Amino acid sequence: MPSSTDYPHLSLLFVMMVLMIVLPSFEAFTGVVGHRRSVLRVLGDGDGSMDYALDLNSSTFDSVLKDSPTSFAIVEFFAHWCPACRNYKPHYEKVARLFNGPNAIHPGMILMSRVDCAMKNEDTLPWNASDPVQIARAIYDTEEATAQTFDILTDNKWITQETRAPLIMFLQLLAAHHPSKRCRKGTAEILVNFDDLWPLNTSNSSQGTSIMQTGDVTKVFPICGKEVPRGYWIFCRGSRNETRGYSCGLWILLHALSVRVGDGEAQQAFIATCDFIHNFFKCEECRRHFHEMCSSAPSPFRTARSYVLWLWSSHNKVNERLMAVEQEWRTGDSRYPKMLWPPPQICASCSTSTIKPKTGNTKLNWNEDEVYNFLKQHYSISSLSPPSNDETGKSSIKGVSVSDDAASSTHAVTVPVSAALAIALASCAFGALACFWRTQQKNRKQKN
Repeated sequence: MPSSTDYPHLSLLFVMMVLMIVLPSFEAFTGVVGHRRSVLRVLGDGDGSMDYALDLNSSTFDSVLKDSPTSFAIVEFFAHWCPACRNYKPHYEKVARLFNGPNAIHPGMILMSRVDCAMKNEDTLPWNASDPVQIARAIYDTEEATAQTFDILTDNKWITQETRAPLIMFLQLLAAHHPSKRCRKGTAEILVNFDDLWPLNTSNSSQGTSIMQTGDVTKVFPICGKEVPRGYWIFCRGSRNETRGYSCGLWILLHALSVRVGDGEAQQAFIATCDFIHNFFKCEECRRHFHEMCSSAPSPFRTARSYVLWLWSSHNKVNERLMAVEQEWRTGDSRYPKMLWPPPQICASCSTSTIKPKTGNTKLNWNEDEVYNFLKQHYSISSLSPPSNDETGKSSIKGVSVSDDAASSTHAVTVPVSAALAIALASCAFGALACFWRTQQKNRKQKN
């Protein structure tokens, strides 16, 4: 059995916020026994595979807690995309079985429940992991991760006097190097209006204060356009709603940013990324681990290559740690298991494997030159840009039409010479007709 030191999230810090809600006991108990039994039937009738913690949402939260016959309720607030939250779930379920369900040891004392704070409407999208088109459309997930991040910042009011500078630095990184052109544009607009939205002296704020008070910051300044966030994932869509998603999209964004910075920007990109995760990522345990990796990094980074490889190595360390935990507690996505990346299937030259004589375990020996070349190509704009499905240069996904301007502005659109000539002739003809029409109109007025 793991100890609390092995799982620091058991201390129920930020991500594992637990509220103890005192409810009327005796009066409620005498009036809603029938409701109690119906709730327990929803939790499961003795099937150990079922969840014993009651899932609440915005429509059921008040009514269930108000009508509960128990004296107390424990509510876990979690995010389904958070690996630490998924790893904590078995522990919470063990406690829930003591109080919830028909075979509870302490029935009627505490209602064990939970709220998914990251629940979104998930559209059903086809997925084929081997489809290169799906991989190319990862740019949509970088947009989704960016928009959801901005929503989280504004919804939780995390932008304070202390966090303004780290946020500005990260927004500058996005404005310069985000793989999506419209995200670069939206971020630049936010930076231009930043002092109005979040002024240093809040008492002197005017327009910014009114926007923040009404909660319309993301509507007035949509960081990646009005269509985003869309509420679903494409490349980062897991086999279950609680797997992959936001954390996957954020990792893709960070890697895409890393391969776009120059040598002179590497250290600033490193600081911006580390400070952003430290101040704004919702998962407490994830923030702590990432901060430890940042603190032990061989900075300053004098080349972009060193920063790209550090971020890749850090991502693999996270995967290796989560791999062991998810295998032990079976909380991972069996369809997309954690692995050291890239695997030989997609980059055979990136690594070689050797067998350790004492343990018999396989050890990967990385060729960092090959890894760097692979990362540059894999997260480049040409790889992330959505492919065109028709002559208009637009790609459509389940009713979402995204033009090629979502990709990098460094890729010019090539127009055939014949098409350009035809456009020029048509423009000249239109101009001639317009002049002829205006002359005719003047002649008619003079005659009248």
